[in-house]
Amino acid sequence: MKKLLTILYFLIPLTFWAQYLLPNEEVIYSFETKNGKKMSLVKDKTNTYIQYRFGTKTKVEMEFPAEKTKESWKKFHYNSYMRGGGIQNAGMEVDNLSFKNNGYEYLLFRTYHAEGEDYSAGIIITDSKGKETRINGNYKTVKGCICSLEETGMIQKEDIGLNF
Repeated sequence: MKKLLTILYFLIPLTFWAQYLLPNEEVIYSFETKNGKKMSLVKDKTNTYIQYRFGTKTKVEMEFPAEKTKESWKKFHYNSYMRGGGIQNAGMEVDNLSFKNNGYEYLLFRTYHAEGEDYSAGIIITDSKGKETRINGNYKTVKGCICSLEETGMIQKEDIGLNF
């Protein structure tokens, strides 16, 4: 009995996290926020769809888009910038992915600045009046990279500006 309880103790958290990644999916980019929530950007292994998920460890609170179709790729906009370092320039890298849902604009970001070896990740949510809410990610929990989207051939870079 004690052995069974030990096994269940370890499997229950895995079951909760499993809703963030289905068997036919792979993570493009994910992280935990500083307040303990989780953000996952996933895609079907055959590039059938892409989906954003956000919520607590036990519940996905938001999934976008709801439909898992090829059309989902058109709802996301991607941009990146990389500057090599040198005497006059500090190296930096910025990756952004944006989408709109219910009157809000969501911007996922990942940045690196050579000066100070500064890494950051997070989400910026902007309402229809321009008010921004920033959700900072815990960089130690980052998996994947927004930059890998180009490799899929399903999304192209767009000039959406760079934010972080």
